[in-house]
Amino acid sequence: MTAMGVRPKLTLFDLDNTLMSGDSDVLWCNFLIQRRVLDSDSFSARNAEMDARYRAGTVSAQAFSEFYVSTLAGCTPDAWESLRQDFLASEIIPRVPFVAQALVQHHLKQGDLVVMTTATNRFITELTARHINIEHLIATEPELLDGIFTGRTQGTLNMREGKVIRLHAWLAARGALLTDYMSTAYSDSINDLPLLQAVNTPVVVDPDYQLAAWASEHGHLSLSLR
Repeated sequence: MTAMGVRPKLTLFDLDNTLMSGDSDVLWCNFLIQRRVLDSDSFSARNAEMDARYRAGTVSAQAFSEFYVSTLAGCTPDAWESLRQDFLASEIIPRVPFVAQALVQHHLKQGDLVVMTTATNRFITELTARHINIEHLIATEPELLDGIFTGRTQGTLNMREGKVIRLHAWLAARGALLTDYMSTAYSDSINDLPLLQAVNTPVVVDPDYQLAAWASEHGHLSLSLR
């Protein structure tokens, strides 16, 4: 609380198909296939299946997250760095519209605590957050063992109810509660319904049909950043 009793503002942004057009995980897998880092026969069909099941809200968080984190297995972060930078430049930046960046800047200029919260793993998304000028990132965590990606996740997955659990834990580490803030969350996906229901002001962005129906039923704001 401020001295006048007005709560500060917390603004949460989903990344994939919200601040950018496309899904970082799916794009990363396709990018590695195109670069012949991953075998097309082994990964293309599974990538498409995961994307479809995620959009429908039918894939488990564990299956989804571990499939994409598995693409990192066996290498150090340094070994991936050149490809990660190339991925950001060629696949991500062109998909982040100016209006999305302007919306983030609007909230930052208002003094909001701005956080990107994404189911995609931290290694893939931390450069994106930096590009969009978002300091704080909550993401699925890939496991490292002796400095090498194992291909597994660690901790609570930042997906569906996990986004709320991780948000509460992140705030607690800062000595705060969600109720200390006037909170807003932006997302496109029915997978983020638990997060949208947890905040004061949910905003749906270019929503999937299930989320659009929920927003319409409850009178929530809907906007497009395309």
